[in-house]
Amino acid sequence: MSTSLLTEWANFTLVEATVQALQVMCEVPDAPDWVVLLSGADYPIKTAKQILDDLASNPYDAYIQYEQITYKIYKDDLTPNMLWLKNSYQRYCTKSFSFNLSKKYFAQLNLEIRLEHPLLTKAFLPFSNKLACFSGSQWFCTNRKAAEYIINFHSQKNALTLYYSNLKYTDESYFQTILANAPHLQLKNDRRRYIDWSNGGPHPKVLVMEDLPNLIASSAHFARKFDIDTDSNILDELDRITS
Repeated sequence: MSTSLLTEWANFTLVEATVQALQVMCEVPDAPDWVVLLSGADYPIKTAKQILDDLASNPYDAYIQYEQITYKIYKDDLTPNMLWLKNSYQRYCTKSFSFNLSKKYFAQLNLEIRLEHPLLTKAFLPFSNKLACFSGSQWFCTNRKAAEYIINFHSQKNALTLYYSNLKYTDESYFQTILANAPHLQLKNDRRRYIDWSNGGPHPKVLVMEDLPNLIASSAHFARKFDIDTDSNILDELDRITS
């Protein structure tokens, strides 16, 4: 039975809330074949029939963006588009120790030591040759088989779950790591989400009418982000197209 949960951005509570939502969907008498994780800023850009036909005609258990996070990528790849992978390595694959030193008549000294090399972090992380770390967009779509696997995995309170429960930004790695390490599941490295990062900022572009041709041409099922105060006409047009 699910309970209400107060969530916080970048907090593990987002993971807990997502798992609870999956449980609710899977426990109802007429459980759906597919579950799509959406936010209030998402909107469909395909008809319900097109989305269902696409899901039914492919062999995949989940559509999710995922990339393996390795020390080599962190240290050797200097391209700008790999910055998020480097950030992912720092978030999930390093270990930091903080020390607060103070002496009488001296100011307090705060020190932090970060271990980065796998040989140094191995004892502190849940990852291994059998359990690699993955990261990607938090938006995903799973069938019932994959959703139930996530629920069962999470309920075991294993080392991976306990480790991620103390980290930030876990919704961008926890589900990716669970699914990408499951050999019995077929994944499509595609979130089926249209997102425009061309503005170069920390947040994607708010989509407006001029973006409509790209949305229609996209193979994505949903798009984000929309803002009714910025442009409500595009939402009206999408309602017309997808009705």
